[in-house]
Amino acid sequence: MSGTFVGMPAFPPPAHPAFPKAAHEAVNNPTLRGNLRHATHTIRGKREKAVAEMSDWAELREAGKQIKDHTLRHLDRYLVQVEESVTAAGGIVHWAADADEANRIVARLVKETGESEVVKVKSMATQEIGLNEALEAEGIHAYETDLAELIVQLGKDRPSHILVPAIHRNRGEIRDIFAREMSEWGRPAPEGLTDTPAELAEAARLHLREKFLRAKVGISGANFMVAETGTLVVVESEGNGRMCLTLPETLISVVGIEKIVPTWRDLEVFLQTLPRSSTAERMNPYTSMWTGTTDSETADGPQTFHLVLLDNGRTDTLADEVGRQALRCIRCSACLNVCPVYERAGGHAYGSVYPGPIGAILSPQLRGTASEIDASLPYASSLCGACYEVCPVAIDIPEVLVHLRERVVEGGPVTREGNKVILKPAKGHAAERAAMRAARWAFASPGALRAGQRLASRTRRFHPRTLPGPGRAWSGTRDLPPVPAEPFRDWWQRTQGGKGDKGAAK
Repeated sequence: MSGTFVGMPAFPPPAHPAFPKAAHEAVNNPTLRGNLRHATHTIRGKREKAVAEMSDWAELREAGKQIKDHTLRHLDRYLVQVEESVTAAGGIVHWAADADEANRIVARLVKETGESEVVKVKSMATQEIGLNEALEAEGIHAYETDLAELIVQLGKDRPSHILVPAIHRNRGEIRDIFAREMSEWGRPAPEGLTDTPAELAEAARLHLREKFLRAKVGISGANFMVAETGTLVVVESEGNGRMCLTLPETLISVVGIEKIVPTWRDLEVFLQTLPRSSTAERMNPYTSMWTGTTDSETADGPQTFHLVLLDNGRTDTLADEVGRQALRCIRCSACLNVCPVYERAGGHAYGSVYPGPIGAILSPQLRGTASEIDASLPYASSLCGACYEVCPVAIDIPEVLVHLRERVVEGGPVTREGNKVILKPAKGHAAERAAMRAARWAFASPGALRAGQRLASRTRRFHPRTLPGPGRAWSGTRDLPPVPAEPFRDWWQRTQGGKGDKGAAK
């Protein structure tokens, strides 16, 4: 297990090339592009039909936005309410400022049980903090039980999609992974396993069943936390989450502080919008809710429950009036499925557990923009706006992308030292600023502009198709527009248009 990567170290971020380089490698993989195109188009088409059934979809979308914004504005009050409610129900609440603290807390809690194995519900928060690696370093084996996460873990791979982490794998690849790796992790794959979905699912079910029945400790995240009762909610499609939440004696849930909703009435809005936006279903096949602990060894649910509330850059994000809307995200993945950049580059190019458009705005805020990959993520978009159109909580992702680009260019990289956020002075961009000053002077001087246009037209056959030096980054994927053979001003004077208004040609 030590070689398996299923998470994202919190800070500093992992060594990863900038998005353009990583994406360039990805787009040259025809198998990957074929897998992504088929999967995203299928999910996208089903989602459109599911959403079209709802005559009040726009109202639900606005309600979700308002609920999230209200909660974020009063997050301090609702966090205290969550702690009080969970404690009253028999749970124990822990506060983690960053990934290291969260990992230490979880490792300690598992060790206190005397166990060396845990089963996990799919959880992006635990992937974000690199929990599996931290537990492995402490001699604790963490087994993923979501089918897609199991594929990723057995394949010593990384997730590449929020909803379908193994979206980059086809059935043949999955069959090979199961046949090769399952025996190293537990029950081996059946002899003669084929790549039919039913056989693959049955192989995973048999492999996981022994782990469910043996495990004494479960680890989960949560899609939502209801402040008024301290109830945690996990929505999923396979039933593995239900097994992890009900069978183990001890349950440890690691949850980002932004996952709170104030009341059960608020939760009702998201239980309508999340399944339609993510899996294109009217409701989730499995919606598991638990409040505190059970007081009976024969009843379903944990006898010991720990809630680890995770910050890890979220309060820094909350302080940004434009960027904070990323914390509305309910992890539906709709933005990934419509994004032309994600469809071609895939999730691994983003260097984060949060890929696609939402990852391009969330990761640089949670991790800062000091690394090459995080400074490049705000540019991993065509700004087409499709992500905003499908977002069930109306996150204006293009707006935040432009905002973060401004931060990268003008504000310099953001780094974190302990609990302090440090904004370093911007470096470089002197040539760009000089070019803008020259353009301002030219456009304010008609004579100079006219002379420059004529010179450009007369030397047009010598112009390069790409810019030299630093400008190559922009023109590397674009041809410079050709200069016309005659400037507009000269054309205007030469043709009938110039005869009636001599002043316009000046």
